Amino acid sequence: SLVPKIVNGGIAGIIGVSCVFPLDLVKTRLQNQQIGPRGEKMYSSMFDCFVKTYRAEGYFGMYRGSAVNILLITPEKAIKLAANDFFRYHLQTRQGTLPMFRQMIAGGLAGLCQIVVTTPMELLKIQMQDAGRVAAQAKETGKVVPKITATSMTINLLKQHGIIGIYKGTAATMLRDVTFSVIYFPLFATLNALGPRKSDGSGW
Repeated sequence: SLVPKIVNGGIAGIIGVSCVFPLDLVKTRLQNQQIGPRGEKMYSSMFDCFVKTYRAEGYFGMYRGSAVNILLITPEKAIKLAANDFFRYHLQTRQGTLPMFRQMIAGGLAGLCQIVVTTPMELLKIQMQDAGRVAAQAKETGKVVPKITATSMTINLLKQHGIIGIYKGTAATMLRDVTFSVIYFPLFATLNALGPRKSDGSGW
């Protein structure tokens, strides 16, 4: 049944985002850090970035942009799981089997479908994470920066660039998500089939 898969996937996604988001924020800050005229860096290491971000923005600052992920993680999982089931069903052979190569195609197509959600989700998340850094720096110098929300950022992107604006970086996202899904779904199905089953013939 698709509904339990969506619920389980959504809950797992929310828990996953909550656990690893500070690390993701630190990764983004390290990638986007500005280099000074003499080659000096804003952050000397991952730990240094974590400490400086926490001191400047507090605990909740470490989760800036996470609302976008938490809001969109369930539809992302829904699209990915539904698409994988759909393609696996329609790519079966006449004998009702699904060779590994067809499993990989089904997974890749599912990953291709999910970029409808993941591309704008990643774009907004990264921009929100970087906006926190800019606001913290402005605060240190006594400047006041208007509060930026994901909604206002989305509206601004749509006004300036249209629907294409929120799909910037689609090619890179596609390469990542399709490659991941090509590996993940066949591997999961194979390992799941090797697991123990109840003796009542239910297949569970």
